[in-house]
Amino acid sequence: MADAGTPAATATPPRAPTAVSASAAPVATQQRQGMLLFLAALLAFACYDAFAKQMLTHYPATLMNLTRYVAVGSMAAVLLWRHGDWRIWRQPHQKLLFLRSLMLAIVATSFMTALASMPLAEATAIYFTAPLIMVALSPWVLGEQVGRVQWVAVLVGFAGMLLIVRPGGALPLTGTLLMALAAVCYALFQVLTRRLSGLVPAPVQYAYMAAMCLVVTNLPALFSAPVAWPGGVELAVLVAGGFVSGAAQLLLLAAFRRVSASVLAPMNYLQLLLAVLISTFWFQRPPDALALGGMALIGAAGVYLALPRRLK
Repeated sequence: MADAGTPAATATPPRAPTAVSASAAPVATQQRQGMLLFLAALLAFACYDAFAKQMLTHYPATLMNLTRYVAVGSMAAVLLWRHGDWRIWRQPHQKLLFLRSLMLAIVATSFMTALASMPLAEATAIYFTAPLIMVALSPWVLGEQVGRVQWVAVLVGFAGMLLIVRPGGALPLTGTLLMALAAVCYALFQVLTRRLSGLVPAPVQYAYMAAMCLVVTNLPALFSAPVAWPGGVELAVLVAGGFVSGAAQLLLLAAFRRVSASVLAPMNYLQLLLAVLISTFWFQRPPDALALGGMALIGAAGVYLALPRRLK
């Protein structure tokens, strides 16, 4: 490459902008595609949560999780078939795979059970403390350094959660505790996902997760009264909802292949806004002023912590 002061460098300046714009165009296009895919995933997640909330008035949480993970499991089987290796039990890092999948299974069980008795907006807000919990756990689990300002952001987010679950509020205690458990387990799931990044192929992780969730989320059915099965049309609708949930996961994977997680992470909190809108206009359960303030604190703290370190 020629130095800046050589004749070769001064003789061809018009070509540089063309080369830069030509290389930047595909990157910009890829980033737009990734952000649109991520927004589609958030919309799909929000729609499934609203669908599940509606269906839980007619069907138990175990049936909702059964139909969900039958659909997700069929999608996982297709991914494994394309991957070419069905032996998920012979993959390396079995303990991490098991723990990661178990954490998500507990999340699914707790979240769906709590959602039956809790307003959608407040339930989603408590669940969205998971990134704050992950930051709080990272010094001990991942050996990452957490600065003083980050700890302040975590405390602000937890203060927001206290505004939502304040003593004397209308939220049921059991549902609140189950949603808090879901948030903690989802934070551990995220930590374990980072530990497994690059160690186990994504289709294997997805299939292992689907199999574990299918089993664990239905264990409570062993200790409850028998459930009357829905008719064929209703069952098809429930399974179709499960495919929406599975498609949301695949949209996330497609988005992360195009855009870095640091760019997409702050957008996660759009799902919290969607939950507030759906709870207000679909279920006629708008959060009160204190709960809205708590959600704003959780969202602000989460977005701040999701920003790249160089911006802090």
